[in-house]
Amino acid sequence: MRAPAPAYAADLNGETIETARTALGGLLIRAQDRVGEVALYIDRDRLVDAMELLRTAPGLEYQQLMEVAGVDYPDRPERFEVVYMLLSLTRNHRIQVRVTTDEDAPVPSVTDIWPVAGWLEREVYDLFGVLFEGNRDLRRILTDYGFRGHPLRKDFPQTGYVEMRYSEEEKRVVYEPVKLAQDYRNFEFQSPWEGAAYQLPGDEKGQVPQAKGAQTPLSADTIAKADAAKAPAQAPAGTSGSYAKGTNPPGDAAANARPADPQVVPTKGQGQNQ
Repeated sequence: MRAPAPAYAADLNGETIETARTALGGLLIRAQDRVGEVALYIDRDRLVDAMELLRTAPGLEYQQLMEVAGVDYPDRPERFEVVYMLLSLTRNHRIQVRVTTDEDAPVPSVTDIWPVAGWLEREVYDLFGVLFEGNRDLRRILTDYGFRGHPLRKDFPQTGYVEMRYSEEEKRVVYEPVKLAQDYRNFEFQSPWEGAAYQLPGDEKGQVPQAKGAQTPLSADTIAKADAAKAPAQAPAGTSGSYAKGTNPPGDAAANARPADPQVVPTKGQGQNQ
């Protein structure tokens, strides 16, 4: 059974670029096919006209705006690129539309074409500081309203400027200068075999002397004393470490009370066939 929608094919990219050049004319600055994706660079001031043509022109028909993203290139005169991802349901094809801008020049809003762009443009404004002319509700959407700066700019410090917490004394959220007091910043340059100077729950188990030669935090003197306490009692003098034949070890009173088994000497005929 044939699929209801055409399968995506890379050869549509060349056809899409030619159709876009014909439909957009002077609105298109340049087009490129890179890593299997079509990117159209549009004149910023005429973005709305170009988007309307991309949505309605035959052979294009990109009905849906899927995402709006920002890219920061600090070395460029217009450091920001605003990238629009469009989807054609009839052709099952996606393209990128890109415009460039800086901190001051606003980008025309496409909320009159795709109302979903209102939230997406707010996100780019919040994280990059790109202004959108015509957006009726251009407020921060991910950070706090009093947040200073834009977190995804390349020159924004990773730690930010302020930190916020809830104050029990003032019964509200307060802002304070950033304090780098995380535990992972208190580095300890010790041998991994020695461990840190502080104790963690369960470290008390390691204070028990271990077998000789095992890893232990105890000193050699402590281990020697522990070995001496565990040493067995020495044999009586004169036995040279052994006991007389036919006797039991000292201390075994029950065994010593029994007479030693007499030595059995086989008589003639024992052990032979009668």
